Amino acid sequence: MVPSGVAVRRFSVDEYHRLIQEGYFAADERYELLDGLIVHKMSRDPIHDAAMEIADDVLRSRLPAGWRVRVQCAITTADSEPEPDLVIVRGRPVDHVARHPGPQELAIVVEVANTPLADDRTVKGLLYARASIGVFWIINLIDRRVEVYTDPSGPDSAPAYRRREDFVAGQAVPLMIGGVAVAQVPVAELLPPVPQST
Repeated sequence: MVPSGVAVRRFSVDEYHRLIQEGYFAADERYELLDGLIVHKMSRDPIHDAAMEIADDVLRSRLPAGWRVRVQCAITTADSEPEPDLVIVRGRPVDHVARHPGPQELAIVVEVANTPLADDRTVKGLLYARASIGVFWIINLIDRRVEVYTDPSGPDSAPAYRRREDFVAGQAVPLMIGGVAVAQVPVAELLPPVPQST
């Protein structure tokens, strides 16, 4: 994540929370804490936002009782506070009034990738694997597929997901909650239509 030879200062999750509470960031600034680094969040284009909304609708309708979808909300790991595009989390909204959900409460983390695909695979994938988040999806708008990563290494010198499966239109992605496939989600339902050039 950091060019070699560049001095950086890493922040703990608690330090990051203090900066937020003390108003260090302007109201219109968007950051997240990734591996101790405060990183500016990329702008989103219309197809990215549409894909998030589509995925939210599709997933929400298939969840069992006791689970819900959070959209662009923070999660907390040991050294990071990313804001995934969507997460499937256990519990009620009131359970997270005083803290963000952690890995043990998450079934699936979803990122929608339109341009920064390598960042989602490497940077975010590394963070989620290190935190032992069991299932990580990338809704890949470039190649029009859903990449499903499972079997995280957990804390490791080279954290990674050890298994990847790609699903394309005509296939369905198993919606895994607690190790059980509660539904099959057609890829075609998760992908927005290709925008027509004007």
